[in-house]
Amino acid sequence: MIQVEGLTKYYGSHAAISDLSFDIERGQVIGFLGLNGAGKSTTLKVLGCVLLPTAGRVEIEGFDVMRDPHEIRKKIGFLPDAPPLYNEMRVGDYLAFVAQLRGVDATQVEARVRQAEEKTSLRDHHDVVIGELSHGYRQRVGLAQALVHQPELLILDEPTSGLDPVQIVEMRQLIRGLRGQHTVLLSSHNLGEISQTCDKLLIIDKGKIVAQETESELAHKYGGGEIVELQVQGKAGSAVQALKSVAGVENVTVIEDAGDARLRVEAPGALRPQLVKALVAADVGVLSVGASAAGGLEQIFLKLTHTQRS
Repeated sequence: MIQVEGLTKYYGSHAAISDLSFDIERGQVIGFLGLNGAGKSTTLKVLGCVLLPTAGRVEIEGFDVMRDPHEIRKKIGFLPDAPPLYNEMRVGDYLAFVAQLRGVDATQVEARVRQAEEKTSLRDHHDVVIGELSHGYRQRVGLAQALVHQPELLILDEPTSGLDPVQIVEMRQLIRGLRGQHTVLLSSHNLGEISQTCDKLLIIDKGKIVAQETESELAHKYGGGEIVELQVQGKAGSAVQALKSVAGVENVTVIEDAGDARLRVEAPGALRPQLVKALVAADVGVLSVGASAAGGLEQIFLKLTHTQRS
């Protein structure tokens, strides 16, 4: 979906980003992490054809940002950190206006607006003036305008900025619901949000990519290993025995044993396939599997961006 090679952007003599290279596959949700000033927004603006690169090659769906910006803009939806809203307009009118700007056929505008409102839970606010909405709902309108023309790529810059905890959870659920329908590039300072939402992480520091892997791979390479949480059918006994039989497992903890059991496995590396295989071989039904970095994504991020304090 996206191919970036040697991307560089100077502001005067200052290199905001330098020699970035990465690929993003279709349908993935990618987390873009970095400290303030690391170059995240600059990179997203180049991908969104808002800024021209100083050097390097950027292609989206085979179109070059330098040669084919108008073709690329048809394929992307961009939510910048400050949503481009007209507060005096009603939600439905604004989304129809954006759809027309995006080249949606006049006969399809009403349907596209309805679909965008349904995806972002705005249907009941169709006739509400944007300026009268809460900050959380204005963020939803910003997401809806990025979706209204059904783009193949969504670029979301800090979509949960300024939201309260409930609104963050709701926005996270909205973004999760886009997986598979769109390729999503998500920039955020909220590491928990990134961990729970994204398939792969790009970490940028001082204008350079320092990691581009899954959280599990980062845990294996930079962290203290991996923590896997599983939910299995029935009691924990046979599941615990099966999990402890896997080479490399350091500890198995029963979190819950009422009804379907929940277990926590600590391991030095990425062992999810082996854990599931062992459970299946022991005739234990696996209901869910989730993994996170031991010590947390926060510690890995601090290590990679050299902000660990002694």
